[in-house]
Amino acid sequence: MAATITLLLSLLILMVKVGDAQQVLKLQNPLLINCRFDKIYQFGDSISDTGNCIRETLCGANLSCGALPYGMDFYQNATGRCSNGMLIIDFIAVESGLPLLNPYKDENADFRHGVNFAVAGCTALSAKSLAENNIVNIALTNSSLSVQLDWMSSHFQTTCSPDCPEKMNNSLFLVGEIGGNEFIYGLSQGKTMDESRRMVPEIVQTIIHGVKRVIGFGATQIIVPGNFPIGCHPIFLTKFMTNISTAYDEYHCLKDLNNFAIFFNRNLQQAIDELKKDYPNITLIYGDYYNAFLWLLQNAGSLGFDNNSLQKACCGIGGEYNYDVHRRCGAPRVPLCVDPSTHISWDGVHLTENAYRWIARWLIDDILPKLNCQV
Repeated sequence: MAATITLLLSLLILMVKVGDAQQVLKLQNPLLINCRFDKIYQFGDSISDTGNCIRETLCGANLSCGALPYGMDFYQNATGRCSNGMLIIDFIAVESGLPLLNPYKDENADFRHGVNFAVAGCTALSAKSLAENNIVNIALTNSSLSVQLDWMSSHFQTTCSPDCPEKMNNSLFLVGEIGGNEFIYGLSQGKTMDESRRMVPEIVQTIIHGVKRVIGFGATQIIVPGNFPIGCHPIFLTKFMTNISTAYDEYHCLKDLNNFAIFFNRNLQQAIDELKKDYPNITLIYGDYYNAFLWLLQNAGSLGFDNNSLQKACCGIGGEYNYDVHRRCGAPRVPLCVDPSTHISWDGVHLTENAYRWIARWLIDDILPKLNCQV
C-alpha cells in the first residue's frame, strides 16, 4: 500500500511539474503504461544522466550541470541533469507509470523500479580505445559503456541473482544514446570527418556488444537510440561556421555534420538488424533520435518554440548562436533567455526540457507499436 501511494504521489507531482503534460499525454498513441513495465534500465551519456557524473570526483568537478541554472525548472534543483529540467528518460518513465530513475551512484536511492547508469561525458569506447585514437576525454570520466554494464552486473548480483532473467520480462532497457561524445571530442580536438568516420565501426560494435551483454542479463525489450543531427547544434554551428551557403540545409544545419550522423545511425541500424537474426525472440528497437529532432525542428513554431531562436542556446552568450566555448552556461555573467520553453537548445550542446518532452513524445509514438504492448 505504501509503495502504491508513493507511486501515485510521484505521478501527481510530475503531472504538475511537467505543466503541459495533459497536452503531451493526449497525443496519438496510448501511454507506455499499457506495456506494464515494472523497471527501466538506462545506459548512456549526458542526454540521459540523472546524477551519476556529479557523484564522480573528477567528472563532477568538471561538470557544470551540477549547479544552477541547470535544473532551474526541476524544482529549482540541479540534480546533474544537463538541461533546465527533465530529460527524455524522465518522460519515458512518466508515461510508463513509474517514478523517475535514480542514478546508480546514489547509494541511498530506491532502485525498485530500475536504475540509471548513464554518465555525462562518457563514451562508448573505453579510455584505452580513446587513447589509441588520440582523443582526450575532457569530461574526465572513465565510466564508458563497459563500465556501466559492469555496474549493472554488480547491481543484479545483489538484487536478483540467480533469478534475474525471470525478473526481467517486464523491464525496458535503453542502451544509449551513447557514442556521440567520441565525435564531439574528436572534432573539437582537430579530428577530420574522415578520421571520425573510420571510428564508426568500432563504436557501433562496442554498442552491439553492450546490447548482447544486456540480453545476457535477461533483457527481452531493448531500445538502442541513434544520434541527433549534430549539424543543428549551436556548438558545431559555431565551431564550423562558414560563409559558404551551400554548406547549410534548409534548416540552416550543417550538411556534412548531419550526413556524418546519418552515416553513424545507418551503421547502427544495420548492426541492430543483424543482431535481430541471432535473437529472434528479443524485441530490439532502433530509437530514431535523428528524425525525432528533425520533426521537432520542422514543427517548432506550432509547438510553441520561437522560430527566431531555434538554433540559439537559451543559456549562453555571444555569436550568432549564443554559444561561446570559453563562456559556457553556468559560468559567471552568462545570461539566460527569458523563457527556456521557447528554445530547443539549452546550453548549445544539450536541449531544453520542452524539446526533450516533444522528442520523447515522438519516440514513444514511434516505438510503442514495435513493443507489441497490449492496449
